[in-house]
Amino acid sequence: MTKAAQPTVLVFDSGVGGLSVYQEIQALLPSLDYIYLFDNEAYPYGELPKQTLIDRVTRLITQLVEVQGVDIVVIACNTASTIVLPHLRAILNIPVVGVVPAIKPASVIASKAVGLIATPATVTREYTHDLIRDFANGKSVELLGSTRLVDMAEEKLRGAAVDLDELKHVLTPILNKIDVAVLGCTHFPLIKEEIQMVLPEVTLVDSGKAIARRVQELLGEVRIEDQAKGRRLILSSASLGKKMHLIVR
Repeated sequence: MTKAAQPTVLVFDSGVGGLSVYQEIQALLPSLDYIYLFDNEAYPYGELPKQTLIDRVTRLITQLVEVQGVDIVVIACNTASTIVLPHLRAILNIPVVGVVPAIKPASVIASKAVGLIATPATVTREYTHDLIRDFANGKSVELLGSTRLVDMAEEKLRGAAVDLDELKHVLTPILNKIDVAVLGCTHFPLIKEEIQMVLPEVTLVDSGKAIARRVQELLGEVRIEDQAKGRRLILSSASLGKKMHLIVR
């Protein structure tokens, strides 16, 4: 019997950080087909002008949606989500899901203060400050912007150990000030274990599981434990050595 066609989910990021979101979605919905596209040619996104980012992301996404027959797009990048999401939704006729820092759920469980750990671009963006104003529930929010944490996550996936002393130095500005921390970049759940070691008394919050549930809701899919695993494909905008694409196991 031929396997019934499954919806195709496109997960997009500038680097490997979106894999943290992909992992949550495919854990909930393993039978779907997944494409992971990372724009390593333009990494990191936080340094790109706004219009350049809009033009680049919309071009890459719309081309792949057309070629691959994508059913839903997940922008697994905080920078791209806050800037490009309205433009993509205006030109695509399929659902587009973005990620934003989980300020609201973090503030609900915080008793002292919330820490937002993100990229410098995210912590300075007006969109982020609007989230804090509207959803922090009166809780103090400590902001920490770091590009080094992004690099640490990328390096970990390439096999390098995370230097806990360096990590503690990066996180020093929020040490002993907060009891809940929002991992406001999709790279950061990739080093969640190490962050927790440096902040043992702090509850860490990210958006991965919420995004997975949103994808399930939009597709109307249910988890089927014994169904065959769908296709896994990863694509990059720049060459990875001699290969332009690899299959994700």
